[in-house]
Amino acid sequence: MRPTLPHPLLSRLSELLAAQTGLHFPQERWGDLERGIAAAAPVFGMPDPESCARWLLSAPLARNRIEILASHLTVGETYFFRDKRSFELLEQHILPELLHARGHTERRLRIWSAGCCTGEEPYSIAMLLDRLIPRPTDWNVTILATDINPAFLRKAAEGMYGEWSFRDTPGWIRTRYFKHGKNARFEIQPRIRKQVTFSCLNLADDIYPSLTNNTNAMDVIFCRNVLMYFTVAQARKVIENLRRSLVDGGWLIVSAAETSNSLFSGFTAVGFPGAVFYRKPANTESPSVATTCPAATPAPLPGTLPPECLVADAALATPQHEAPLNPDRPALQPGERPPPEVDDGAGPSRAARTCANQGKLGEAAEWCEQAIAADKLNPAHLYLLATIRQEQGHHEPAAQSLMRALYLDPDFVLAHFALGNLRLAQGRHREAERHFRNTLALLQRHPRDEILPESDGLSAGRLAEIITSVLSSLPRAASVGA
Repeated sequence: MRPTLPHPLLSRLSELLAAQTGLHFPQERWGDLERGIAAAAPVFGMPDPESCARWLLSAPLARNRIEILASHLTVGETYFFRDKRSFELLEQHILPELLHARGHTERRLRIWSAGCCTGEEPYSIAMLLDRLIPRPTDWNVTILATDINPAFLRKAAEGMYGEWSFRDTPGWIRTRYFKHGKNARFEIQPRIRKQVTFSCLNLADDIYPSLTNNTNAMDVIFCRNVLMYFTVAQARKVIENLRRSLVDGGWLIVSAAETSNSLFSGFTAVGFPGAVFYRKPANTESPSVATTCPAATPAPLPGTLPPECLVADAALATPQHEAPLNPDRPALQPGERPPPEVDDGAGPSRAARTCANQGKLGEAAEWCEQAIAADKLNPAHLYLLATIRQEQGHHEPAAQSLMRALYLDPDFVLAHFALGNLRLAQGRHREAERHFRNTLALLQRHPRDEILPESDGLSAGRLAEIITSVLSSLPRAASVGA
């Protein structure tokens, strides 16, 4: 499409979007920009694209406007098991390695689908895990799915799909994991749907990793066909935050079009036949670039990557290493004295956060218990312990810690919010709704730009928007007693 709007107007609009959303529209893509604005204009109540563009430029973009624009300026098109090669490698190498390593310790697995669109990707991950884990009740598996577009999330949570979502998908997938719904649509089985938690998150703006939005200590992050929409500067920021959201040795999976030695210099590039994945090194030293894995080389352990995959090779260009923006603090061991910069009375609590962010939940819980023993009247310690217990899959102990925190501070906003998330994860929708509405009532006492205590930088206004989005995606029956 050849743009018809004045070039100065498109230039200013492109600059605004880049500054406030990270979305990148150079001049050669102004036709796409105008097409998106034309589609969004009726939603904003504007009579035509030019009026809409000038209205958007008249004031800073509110978050609801950003979400509407994102839904029209990015491609919300996906299908089950899109990019078969990525899922094959996940099934044959990445997940078996993780399951083998965790099978004799803490049986937990955390995967994040960032930019999940209408849910086909995280549901594909859930179906894959269903085949790999014979006894799912023995494992604590988290599949987090986030997107900036609440409409996409509502459709994803509903779990209803048409024929187009199954293109290039084996027929047995539909037979095994779906049932016929209304209007020639297919409904995903409840046991698969319950494995995925959907949440509204703006990769360009929200804070992560964070215990508050469950974006910490991930083993695998899918972020495919998302980074291509960002400016280079914004993409670097997002990639660094995703790196920090991974445990040491965790995997970042992007689309083939998004691979870059420069952008992913904080990772080790691991080459497979037909794909390149990125792995977070076990330390913050400059990573190497891994060789392409020989196609016929068997893994020494079930699914474990061959050693050859982790050896530097001149066949791939050496990246220009850059110092990480926020190097991860090494984990502390229980009983070890915190370093001087954190030994300020809050040392055990900070040590607990450090361990939790690295996925060392047992150690994190022990540090929390030390913090509680030293300061029994501080509800923040109980809240932190609750988030750790929930990540461990210990829902009722987590709920008890939150109730104790609320006994000490009935106005503790994050504790009410966490109880809502906990009950939502348990499928107790009516209770979840009650806790979320209690949180919204408390938030009315706070200025929108106030940073909430224990929130890792989350503002009152942003939390209210997140809760409103969650409430809109709850099953209708929740309001009448589900």
